[in-house]
Amino acid sequence: MAVFRSGLLVLTTPLASLAPRLAPILTSAARLVNHTLYVHLQPGMSLGGPAQPQSSLVQATFEVLDFITHLYAGADVHRHLDVRVLLTNIGAKSAFLPPLPSSVQNLAHPPEVVLTDFQTLDGSQYNPVKQQLERYATSCYSCCPQLASVLLYPDYGPGELPVESLDVPLPSTIRPASPVARSPKQPVRGYHRGAVGGTFDRLHNAHKVLLSVACILAQEQLVVGVADKDLLKSKLLPELLQPYAERVDHLSEFLVDIKPSLTFDIIPLLDPYGPAGSDPSLEFLVVSEETYRGGMAVNRFRLENDLEELALYQIQLLKDQSHKENEEDKVSSSSFRQRMLGTLLRPPYKRPELPAQLYVIGLTGISGSGKSSVAQRLKGLGAYVIDSDQLGHRAYAPGGPAYQPVVEAFGTVLCLCCPDILHKDGIINRKVLGSRVFGNKKQLKILTDIVWPVIAKLAREEMAQAMAEGKHVCVVDAAMLLEAGWQNMVHEVWTVVIPETEAIRRIMERDGLSEAAAQSRLQSQMSGQQLVDQSHVVLSTLWAPHVTQGQVEKAWALLQKRMPQSP
Repeated sequence: MAVFRSGLLVLTTPLASLAPRLAPILTSAARLVNHTLYVHLQPGMSLGGPAQPQSSLVQATFEVLDFITHLYAGADVHRHLDVRVLLTNIGAKSAFLPPLPSSVQNLAHPPEVVLTDFQTLDGSQYNPVKQQLERYATSCYSCCPQLASVLLYPDYGPGELPVESLDVPLPSTIRPASPVARSPKQPVRGYHRGAVGGTFDRLHNAHKVLLSVACILAQEQLVVGVADKDLLKSKLLPELLQPYAERVDHLSEFLVDIKPSLTFDIIPLLDPYGPAGSDPSLEFLVVSEETYRGGMAVNRFRLENDLEELALYQIQLLKDQSHKENEEDKVSSSSFRQRMLGTLLRPPYKRPELPAQLYVIGLTGISGSGKSSVAQRLKGLGAYVIDSDQLGHRAYAPGGPAYQPVVEAFGTVLCLCCPDILHKDGIINRKVLGSRVFGNKKQLKILTDIVWPVIAKLAREEMAQAMAEGKHVCVVDAAMLLEAGWQNMVHEVWTVVIPETEAIRRIMERDGLSEAAAQSRLQSQMSGQQLVDQSHVVLSTLWAPHVTQGQVEKAWALLQKRMPQSP
């Protein structure tokens, strides 16, 4: 069976009858489409008559909104699919409702196949019906020239459910802030302008519900606030968030695809209120269960500034049926970022100058990140670990390769303001040496120009020892890996991250430092974000030890699969 990159699913069954069949329909579609699946709702349309069917307006009722939510929730089990419910023919109740477009709508990923749930009498791939389907699809949307068509029935369950409407209402997922009880058939009101906000990291199906409801409510313009800068600091694993520009690109493509008639104003959200708190032309705000209190706060802020309250529409969270330990039970970007831990984020470096029999990992992280504990876990799985701190001690030791150059560069001054860098027994006092170079870039460069090349040479000697012991993976544990340029002698950089507040707590507890001293130490290093931006694999020790162990084992197993196999 052919598999297509993009497809269009035309749903013709009345919604009440369609909802129970939706899961098998999506499963059938997911077997045929592996990237983008557009969904077009046209309940009640027949493809079996002599006349060519035309797209007609679907009244936006709460039943329609609940169905769209139900569809996105059901699609979440097919995470390889980017599902997009097209809203061009779905209209809210409004005196200024624009007419249906007469021209063909362009899509970002022109469908290669059109699918439908329409049932032929005998369940066959009846050619006249398929031709009607293809003509209908191309009359509405830009499709690939060689458009294929597939009738999904009876693959999604012949005879399992009655064809007639089951009249079982879907669970209510949209709650307008109104004292009037909503009913499924109640039309949804349309507004000129409204707003919605979020982080929109790795645009997922819960985001799509929020955005779809906002697009149906808005008839002219939708303001979309995208969290940035200070609003990202409290996020879980912020180092793995997509850059603002990338999030906006994905968001913009999705919005223009689903409702091109709207004007979208996508702006950075830099404070909790955003434009919703100050724009007098806005009429509604779409929020989730989690952000409803924030929506109420926006309205209080507006009232304090003599602006009218916004109509609030609260969207129920989508449940994540496959969430794991420490993940949220809702569909969440935070969970997606957690699942990235231990996976390969970018292609490994090609290092033909390194021994062919040895694969080298550079392990780094900010102070207090738990990097050394991860190194020990990797050692337990069979890696040869090179501790750069231990190599530093060897380099500084009397007779070591860095000893004499350091003594000559920094001398032995015998005054109170600048004490001798040597102990009485001739050993370099690294604490005194550190105080000499701390905050002095020139002096620090003199020291690192001496010591870093020496440590790199010692590390290469250790790699030879690893090969002699028959090891295939070598881990260079080095806090200054990237600053020293040692990524040039590894195939992959692995970084251990934790929130800065947790790093400060650990440093204070471990080293007996004050909070200010711990912060100063972190500020003298590359940030977690800077490290992650150059990393191939990211891990975190934020949770219980067994969770860290699980991450390391996952990363190790994936590493074994991509390592060059020994001849």
